[in-house]
Amino acid sequence: MTSDPLLEVSGLTKKFGSLLAVNNVSFAIQSGEILGLIGPNGAGKTTLFNSITGLYRPEGGSVRFRGVQIAGLEPHRICKLGMSRTFQVLQTFPSMSVEEAVRVGAYNRHDGKEALAKVDEILAQFELERLRSTRCEELGLAFLKRVEIARAAATEPSLLLLDEAGAGLNATELAELMRMLKALREDKHVTLCIVEHVMKMVMGLCERIIVLDYGELIAQGNPEEIRRDPKVIEAYLGRRASR
Repeated sequence: MTSDPLLEVSGLTKKFGSLLAVNNVSFAIQSGEILGLIGPNGAGKTTLFNSITGLYRPEGGSVRFRGVQIAGLEPHRICKLGMSRTFQVLQTFPSMSVEEAVRVGAYNRHDGKEALAKVDEILAQFELERLRSTRCEELGLAFLKRVEIARAAATEPSLLLLDEAGAGLNATELAELMRMLKALREDKHVTLCIVEHVMKMVMGLCERIIVLDYGELIAQGNPEEIRRDPKVIEAYLGRRASR
């Protein structure tokens, strides 16, 4: 018998005027898995993330996290429940040091010495100790992405949603990030949901994948099933392979 899902999305719908950005999408995430969310540009992936994490209020459907209905809750309340996320456009604090930026996340559950201890733990987890005093504006893209993920991880989430964390990274940087994310799942028991266009990361990291196209869920399965799915090839994989 399987346990109840960590996150259960049912019939989620989000509109912008007459545009149906997410249309009746349903899926679940089990505790401990790494789920990939893929689809062409404009498919509704980030809108789905925003609707789950409280940035948007959906017009229909439900979102249950750890059995609690969270659709329409404010983002900080959802974060307190144990869900955190990163953004496609990096939301770093340029004038802050790496240590200060990560501390922002640690304050979600700790203060004082406990927050500082959490920062030390997370900096070590993401191999950022030597950069702790460096201002974020001085970092390159790969380390900026690592800092943003570290800040989200410092909130101590049960579920971490990553929006295109692999974009713009070279092969070495991507391999390092994938290794750290696997370790985050194994060491901290964090469940991961990843929006990504970098297929090397999706196929190498995710155990299950769901696919959106024009706001609708068109397929779900393991990486090999998704790779062979005719609808996915037509909507996304084939289109990308022809470039």
